[in-house]
Amino acid sequence: MTSSTPDPETAKYVESTPTSRELQDEAEQYLPGGSSRGTAYFAPYPIFVERGEGHYIHDVDGNRYLDFMLNATSLIMGHAHPEITWALSEQAARGVAFSGPTAVQIRLAEMLCERIPSMELVRFTSSGTEATLNAIRVARAYTGKHGIAKFEGGYHGSHEYASISVHPAADELDPDGPTAVPEFPGMPPSVAEEVVVLPYNDLDACEAILGERHKGLACVIMEAVVSNFGYAPAEIGFLRGMRDLTRDLGMLLVFDEVQSLRITPGGAQEMFGVEPDLTALGKIIGGGMPAGAFGGRRDIMSLFDPGRGADAIPHAGTFNANPMTMTAGETTMRHLTPEVYERMNRLGGMLRAKLQSVFDEMDMPVQVTGIASFFGIHFTDAPVTDYRSMLAGDQWMTKALFTGLLNEGILLQQSCAGSLSTLTTERHVDGLVDAVRRVVGRVRE
Repeated sequence: MTSSTPDPETAKYVESTPTSRELQDEAEQYLPGGSSRGTAYFAPYPIFVERGEGHYIHDVDGNRYLDFMLNATSLIMGHAHPEITWALSEQAARGVAFSGPTAVQIRLAEMLCERIPSMELVRFTSSGTEATLNAIRVARAYTGKHGIAKFEGGYHGSHEYASISVHPAADELDPDGPTAVPEFPGMPPSVAEEVVVLPYNDLDACEAILGERHKGLACVIMEAVVSNFGYAPAEIGFLRGMRDLTRDLGMLLVFDEVQSLRITPGGAQEMFGVEPDLTALGKIIGGGMPAGAFGGRRDIMSLFDPGRGADAIPHAGTFNANPMTMTAGETTMRHLTPEVYERMNRLGGMLRAKLQSVFDEMDMPVQVTGIASFFGIHFTDAPVTDYRSMLAGDQWMTKALFTGLLNEGILLQQSCAGSLSTLTTERHVDGLVDAVRRVVGRVRE
């Protein structure tokens, strides 16, 4: 097989998606890469979606896919859920956006503050990127320090100070430990100078690095369940140690729970019993609409109170807390009872166990990561605990499995990670497991 000859899974994909290929060619005439969203692209071209229904999406070629990507985990109630679509249609008839506040934002804010242990006040944005940006901003204002610390491989949105050491290539990694690697060309050198990069799940190394650099650092931002690592959860002792360390060194601890709020009503901080100073949110709180939020301790969040006058941090946003997003979010959060979480998490545990059994039966070195309703597949024989152990996996096999599953009518994230929805059943779980067995069997041949 030459480099120009597609592998069998890719050839089958191309054969079954001719209209998507035509639309990709057309889109590239007007959009760089044919899209406005980098994660939507994959080689040779992405499927173009026509509609979503429940746990499935349908592409423009008439193919149906069991969707475990769920728009980057945000569609926790699936596609076109009747309660959400009805609520949105009712709100649209009254107006989709206003210059003034609406009562629904109070109701959603109350829900979040009641559910999330550390959240006393909350403020809405239109994306998770804006949520982490503003959490960092208020941490700097509150502490009077400029620098921040983040973890190697941690993704916290697309703003400058979060775009350090997110996806560094293996040859960019310093063997002596994490360093600040800009995510894209043209970033000002000062950005990397203000960001300290830490190794995940290594408390001793974090103590040494932060002990030396803490005087200039406003906060540490982190995920307790790391999306880039296949939703690998932190070791509980590490999380507790980071809570104590940041408090002792006079830094704020920021939890990025943009994705992990879906593991319990109060997110990872409720599950692990570790409370940060600030929390960033997104994804499920918008019920499928563009959404973000950030909140935490009252004394910190009060810096956004415009009644403070010149001392207040300005925070505008034309679509912040717009009634469409707030309505979809309220409808979704009311549906997410502890019983619903428990059922999804039970199925998530079942899925991870069955996937691991398949790979063990096939004598393949694979790590199945995840927690609650999250899962990730890594073709490596070493436990995945940080960015470098994740990167050591066989990336070719990951791509082959992703493409092969598309041919089986199943959509995952390109990293072969995903999440469950409230609509997931044991039948869906078994469908994914059986498809994985078939694809891996074909690829190994």
